[in-house]
Amino acid sequence: MTLSPKPVSASTTVFSKSMLPSDANPWGNVHGGEIMRLIDECAGAAATRHARQRVVTARVDELSFVAPVYVGNLVTARASVNDVGTNSMEVGVRVDAEDMLTGKVVHVSTAYLVFVAIGEDGKTAPLPQLIAETDEEKSRMAAGKLRRQRRLQR
Repeated sequence: MTLSPKPVSASTTVFSKSMLPSDANPWGNVHGGEIMRLIDECAGAAATRHARQRVVTARVDELSFVAPVYVGNLVTARASVNDVGTNSMEVGVRVDAEDMLTGKVVHVSTAYLVFVAIGEDGKTAPLPQLIAETDEEKSRMAAGKLRRQRRLQR
């Protein structure tokens, strides 16, 4: 089976969610796990868009929180595929939080996740290669390749 390469733009996915009291501790700070869930869901959708088959999260390679999120914030996750191997791909996710009353937006988190494609037989399946078209996409692909090399060395 020959798989046609796909541009990064084919995987780009955006999820937004208003943070509610049930997402937070008693002081109004949103739990990191809620942000992690949003990251995994958004990244999974981007990976599925690229693969057009089932994918599973194989690894959270890096995840950092750089600002708090509060009840009432609109949290937006933006994901796209950074790099593709034979059966796995790296998806990058950026998370921002917006105070919807003031309009102030802060960068909350960056994450890199690895997904594996799963065929109908339950085994790993080949993936279409990735086409990086912009300078930013090419830079993210190069950085993704370096992270992949480090993962393989471990």
